[in-house]
Amino acid sequence: MTYDAVIFDLFGTLVHNLPVKDYQRLMRDLSDAVGAPCQDFARVWGEKLDDRMVGKFGGVEGNIACVCETLGFLPDPTRLTEAARIRVEFSRRNLATRKNVVETLRSLRSLGCRVGLITDCTDEIPLLWPETPFADLIEHPVFSCSVGVKKPDPRIYRLACEGLGVAPQKCLYIGDGCSDELTGAVREGMEAALILPADPDGYDHLRGDARKWTGAAISNLEDVVELLGRKQEER
Repeated sequence: MTYDAVIFDLFGTLVHNLPVKDYQRLMRDLSDAVGAPCQDFARVWGEKLDDRMVGKFGGVEGNIACVCETLGFLPDPTRLTEAARIRVEFSRRNLATRKNVVETLRSLRSLGCRVGLITDCTDEIPLLWPETPFADLIEHPVFSCSVGVKKPDPRIYRLACEGLGVAPQKCLYIGDGCSDELTGAVREGMEAALILPADPDGYDHLRGDARKWTGAAISNLEDVVELLGRKQEER
């Protein structure tokens, strides 16, 4: 049996993980924009991560407003708009692709392989998606904030497979091990492989799978094509 599709994670896989110093600067910029103490803002921002990733607060401004409300105040609308702009521009700058991403995706498409995406993300990512080089190469992206579930919930894997029109057993999932994504993919019948981080200083505290994964692993995106061939030979 051959694979009909490869489904990728986004952060730490197709794009670099967020450096810790950049995350800290974002917290300073957002808290300054809305007029909140940085330490308090960062604490609540982290506490609301799961809710933000499933789109609970209704957009970029809603995510920031929820933090402020939790801290007991509502920012002036102009300050909230400025904070949302900072958030979007920050994410735009940090959607930098890993080496050979575009070439790898093109190679997979040229081989007749369907290409999908599952990402745990907040609302600015689908907003920015059309600007990325992935938009024309990934046939069916699934954003957690848009569908209301995140990895490793089995529903998010099923949505990706259904969108691509393939069975899970014919999918190869590639991710950096964040949010138990690899074990989640395997539970749904997919094959999975860990991609090692290109940026060891990245903000990757959620990469639980990476510490316990004993399955296939690759170092570079271009290795996906070779891995795909090798796994198909094994079958």
